Amino acid sequence: MPLPDAKGGVSMQHAPARLLVVDDIEVNRELLVRRARRLGHESGTAEDGLDALAQLRAAPWDLVLLDITMPRMDGYETLRQIKADSALAHIPVIMVSAIDEIDSVVRCLELGADDYVTKPFNPVLLQARIEAALAKKRLADQRQAVLDALERELTLARRIQRGFLPLALPQVAGWSLAAHFEPARHVGGDFYDVVPLADGRLGLAIADVCDKGVGAALYMALFRTLVRSQLSNAPPGAPAGPLLSQSLAFVNDYIAREHGRDNMFATLFVAVLEPATGALAYANLGHDAPVLRGAAGGLRRLPPGAPACGLMPGLRPAVEAVAIAPGESLLMFTDGVTECRGAEGEFGEARLLAMLALDAATASDLAGALRTALSVHAGDCAAHDDLTVLCLMREA
Repeated sequence: MPLPDAKGGVSMQHAPARLLVVDDIEVNRELLVRRARRLGHESGTAEDGLDALAQLRAAPWDLVLLDITMPRMDGYETLRQIKADSALAHIPVIMVSAIDEIDSVVRCLELGADDYVTKPFNPVLLQARIEAALAKKRLADQRQAVLDALERELTLARRIQRGFLPLALPQVAGWSLAAHFEPARHVGGDFYDVVPLADGRLGLAIADVCDKGVGAALYMALFRTLVRSQLSNAPPGAPAGPLLSQSLAFVNDYIAREHGRDNMFATLFVAVLEPATGALAYANLGHDAPVLRGAAGGLRRLPPGAPACGLMPGLRPAVEAVAIAPGESLLMFTDGVTECRGAEGEFGEARLLAMLALDAATASDLAGALRTALSVHAGDCAAHDDLTVLCLMREA
């Protein structure tokens, strides 16, 4: 947008703006067009509101100089429609009218006009109003450009983070697996993983990194990579207990020593499953206790046996063992599930445990029912925390 320099000329500090002059009287249009051109701006004209709206929707404009008294559609209705249209509402509108009554000024400002100039207008005053409106729009455009760039970056980050999660869960004879991941923001700090080991066993992991957003997502990628690399590189036949203990000790010490200044940590539940027998060795580092549902419907929790991972070096997590019998299932989840907020408050553990009473034939059925229940509970409420579920079920 050009600005007058000290000698009255035009400084091309900014590109010329495009002004649309809307007036039913030709001499008024010509006068405003000449004024706009003297200021270094491009201009176009419209004879009434209908013509103006058509031109505004057909090409980009930076400012509208709008008369009030016009045939077919007056300035009030034109202004109302401009501001009601999301594609046009950002364009500043200056009313230029012979009506100098305060009621008209107030009405236009209430409808969204940026300014009001009466005819016959003072050229210096009109110039000041035009430049002020364009400066305001330029700042708004710059802000929107930054927001659009940020949105693109976050969309890319979300796509990359999705790539850290399994594209498809392994198919294991006699078992079914299902998962659901829903970040509270574009990216989140939760993750789940299912890692096939070289000897046919499965590594299972679910975690919740402290905090939310981009910082948590970066550490999510680090935690997930460390856990996966430790499990996937395990030698065939390595005893599950020492494997888990050593792997998680390494992850904990790396985070605590190399990144302790960031005070980042994660709650982790990591397990090794022997599909043939149903034997499950696990370590719970500060994570919400998964729920093991027996074939007869009884519930057993697998509570934490160590603090969260990454808090302090030297942590050696305890490893426990259970057996998953035919017809039994294991539900692993993050606290975003129980703390999911809706109009009635939090979803809560009681409602989660009640979901396990459903007669779900597969892990996918159970995860799907839980996802639906959470969605209904949340309604229109904004997500409060990342939400992750990993479900394992042994066929009866």
